Formats: sequence, C-alpha cells, structure tokens
Amino acid sequence: MTRLILASQSPARTKLLSHAGIRHEILVSDVDEDAVQARYGVTDPHDTALLLARAKAEAVASLPEAEGALVLGCDSVFEFDGEAHGKPYTADVAKERMLRMSGAMGVLHTGHWLVDCRDTDPEATDPDGFGSGATLGSVTSAEVHFMEMSGDEIDAYIATGEPLQCAGSFTIDGYGGAFIRKVDGDPHTVVGLSISTLRGLLGQAQVGITELWTGGAIDPAEVRAE
Repeated sequence: MTRLILASQSPARTKLLSHAGIRHEILVSDVDEDAVQARYGVTDPHDTALLLARAKAEAVASLPEAEGALVLGCDSVFEFDGEAHGKPYTADVAKERMLRMSGAMGVLHTGHWLVDCRDTDPEATDPDGFGSGATLGSVTSAEVHFMEMSGDEIDAYIATGEPLQCAGSFTIDGYGGAFIRKVDGDPHTVVGLSISTLRGLLGQAQVGITELWTGGAIDPAEVRAE
C-alpha cells in the first residue's frame, strides 16, 4: 500500500486531503522557518514558499518513520504590495495588514515539495513499493480579492484568533471567507494545498493519485452536519 506523509501540522491541509478521499499520515517537521530564510536569503514570495516546503519535506524524509513513504511538504506565503507576508502571530500585526488589504488584492503562493522515500532497488522490495527516487516541487498561486472590511469587523475577526496563525492573516475556509470577494486560480491553493498539483507531483514519481484514495471522499452531507 502506497503511503503518503503530510509534513505539516496544518488542520486545514489534512482536512482538505481527507475531504478529497486521500489517505495520508501526519509527521510534523521541526524546521525553523526564519533560520532557513536567513540561510538562503530568499526574499521573493514565490521562491520562499517553495524553499520552506522543501525544507519541511526533506526534514521529515530524513526521519526513520518516513522510510518507504512519499513525503509532502507545503508552505504558503501571501504577497501583498510586493511584500511577503507569513503568519502575523500578533493582533497588532494582523490588524495593520488587514486594514491595508481591505478592498484590495493579493497573491497567495503555496509551495509543494514531494520526496519519494521508497526503496529504488527492485531486488530489495516488492514491485508495489518500488520507488522513483524523485525529489521535486511546484508552486501554485492564486489572486485573492478582498471586500471592504470595517474596523469593527477586523477587530471581531482577530478576536477569534483565526488569522494569527495563517499566512496573510486570513483563511478562505473559516471566518475569513466572509471577506473574500473572489479567487482567481485554484481555490485549494488558498487553503494551503493544491490537490491538482499534488496529482501532478505524484505522477512524476510514478504514482497515480487514485492509489491513495480511501474508497470515497467525505460525504458532503457529513460536512454540512459538522
């Protein structure tokens, strides 16, 4: 059975995979994002997203628990007015950003990096577990257009705590969805993991995404009942 490990602690990413019927495990990396960026000096939001996704995937791929599996790392960076915005962490930073974002548009970049940790020696494993040795990545980007937001709405949103741990200080699949007018591009990118991009990466590693299906995606009726 093909194993996929998600190298992320993001509830939104694992929920997205589960709703798409994709079997996966979670193994969180201990990557210091600031240290990685300082080491490579990457300032472009697009490249930063890919760099951090790769760092997370490779950190988990080096662990014994990842042996025989495919490891997927993801990271999202929001680009606004030419600046890269990660998680705001504090209410003051989130409010300053959201006041600027009100009625404007930014680009959410999500980096994906896949490492094939399956054995590449056909004599040492069964054919179903034969690995490609692939280590590859891709970035998907989507324009996010925001509605006008009042100061009271921004304060109420920040009070929920939701935007503090999200790239760009917003989500599309939570309270923040009320303030997004439209998305140009793959909406899954804004959640933090593009399913179609994952399919493409798996294909390059000679794995069909249907091999990871659990037998059916989450029933929409169950989602509505949550």
